[in-house]
Amino acid sequence: MPELEILSADRVDRMITRLAYEVVERNRGTSNLVLLGIKRRGEAVANMLAREIERIGDEVVAVPIDVSAFRDDVERDSEARSSLPGIDLTGRDVVLVDDVLFTGRTVRAALDAIVEMGRPLSIQLVVLVDRGHREYPIQADFVGRAIPTKHRERVEVRTGPETAVYVVEP
Repeated sequence: MPELEILSADRVDRMITRLAYEVVERNRGTSNLVLLGIKRRGEAVANMLAREIERIGDEVVAVPIDVSAFRDDVERDSEARSSLPGIDLTGRDVVLVDDVLFTGRTVRAALDAIVEMGRPLSIQLVVLVDRGHREYPIQADFVGRAIPTKHRERVEVRTGPETAVYVVEP
């Protein structure tokens, strides 16, 4: 499978810094803010974002969220629903974080999960990469970079000591 690095670790770091400032500015600080990182790479991006927000001087809570039980393309598992983080989001500004926005199905599932955790004041979406091809009318509030792709290509955010973004073609 041929792959192409489209965002180096340095570029991802700069994007995270920009996104952190944008989130803090739009929300006038972080006193009412909760970051929810969609499990796996969204969680990693949320943790990077939280570290950067703390570096610029504000505290923020970053919580992982598993939305697999809320997806409409897999069989539902009632036990997984009970594994939602035990926090009340009522009256909070929720920033949902994911690595790549593609069809919108994962975000739609996350919205269902969030509603089960309370009634937030607002829900905002941060994604590192928006690649288009929506199946649901979902748009990110904060985007690291929009990268138009072919439908068959995959965008991979590889996290670790350094985070980079690749386009992989089958």
